[in-house]
Amino acid sequence: MTNQFRFSDCTKDYLTQFYVILDEMIRGMDCARLTDSVSHNFIVQMIPHHRAAIRMCENVLQYTDDCTLRGIADNIISMQTCSIRNMESVFDQCSCVVNSRQDLDLYARRFHEVTHTMFHEMDTACSDNNINANFIREMIPHHEGAVKMCENALRFCICPGLGPILEAIISSQTKGIQEMRRLLSCIQS
Repeated sequence: MTNQFRFSDCTKDYLTQFYVILDEMIRGMDCARLTDSVSHNFIVQMIPHHRAAIRMCENVLQYTDDCTLRGIADNIISMQTCSIRNMESVFDQCSCVVNSRQDLDLYARRFHEVTHTMFHEMDTACSDNNINANFIREMIPHHEGAVKMCENALRFCICPGLGPILEAIISSQTKGIQEMRRLLSCIQS
């Protein structure tokens, strides 16, 4: 006789909303209007990525009473909202920085490698009735993807106003990954 695992109604509600947000993020990133500017392309694909993180945090905040996780989610909302504003403020000047076809191809190749892995890891993250752990297992690859997308963009000529934004994303999301890994290890102990 096997003991089959069943999702609670709360977990089903949480996961249903998570997958809606994930699918919208993927569409937003894949359907962004690209140009001959790495800076432009980064911004139009990173903004849907950040918006999805905000919505994922808002989703988990409906279900968790864990103070540490609530702090992490609130911090993600704050940092990514600020990052979106910063990218929007430099967007026009960044869109004017044109890159060679070779640079655009190399940038796009690595971008697709990173996002393919990120989308897959988020979609197949282990899910159980611990919504806190589910969120962390979904958000870690999301943050790792952002770090790698920023590192990729920094290999090319980008708008001067974009560089500090990318460095801030790398710093904040690397720190966030470490915090989430520590919390996940406590939750799963």
